[in-house]
Amino acid sequence: MRYAVVSDVHSNIDALDAVFGVIRDDDALLCLGDIVGYGPNPNECVERIRARATATVLGNHDVAAIDNFGLAYFNPAAREAMKWTQSVLTPENLAWLDGLGYEFRMPEFLLVHGAPVNYFEYILDKAAAARAFAATDAPIIFIGHTHIAEVYGLRPDGSIEHAHLQQGGTIALDEGTRYLINVGSVGQPRDLNPRASFGLFDSTERTVTVTRVEYPIARVQEKIASVRLPDALARRLLVGR
Repeated sequence: MRYAVVSDVHSNIDALDAVFGVIRDDDALLCLGDIVGYGPNPNECVERIRARATATVLGNHDVAAIDNFGLAYFNPAAREAMKWTQSVLTPENLAWLDGLGYEFRMPEFLLVHGAPVNYFEYILDKAAAARAFAATDAPIIFIGHTHIAEVYGLRPDGSIEHAHLQQGGTIALDEGTRYLINVGSVGQPRDLNPRASFGLFDSTERTVTVTRVEYPIARVQEKIASVRLPDALARRLLVGR
């Protein structure tokens, strides 16, 4: 079976539609959260994910949209965008977000937004990856949250290998090695590559491919301006940071 794994859409419907344009109709869709926040189309993104996803977990921006959880820790631009998001989300979409869980487990993989157990921890180095591996026995842990596409592999001897996937790439899954795979961000990449990022997990071929997709950034920037969200949220899309 093939799974498309998306994360951190952040109300960017143009990027999400570009990703949907390259996945197959028979791909199961897995969403790692942060559907909303930052961008100008929260309802459209929630509705696309609601209609298409096989499984979805909560991100920290989704939780903030529901009940302001963690909002005090947001930077000013993120906080302003969240307040606007809360003002436009429909009751139906908000209720759907409120019904999501923090993790989704299958025998082959675990879905969390940031990390197992500590769901909104940022995994940015091998020490954090080691904590994540210790917190679960899942063979593959799919994460987002940092907006940086990368992979950590826990070898049978206990060593951890790491590789960035800034330009995309395919990971051949070795028997006996466990993997922590960050599929990057659909709607607001931060690895200096502005193209939308997502993963494709082929459970038969035992591969995960991170793919980068062009989308009309200028159109999104215009929409951000039209709803008077902070200009910094528009500028960062072009540089992928």
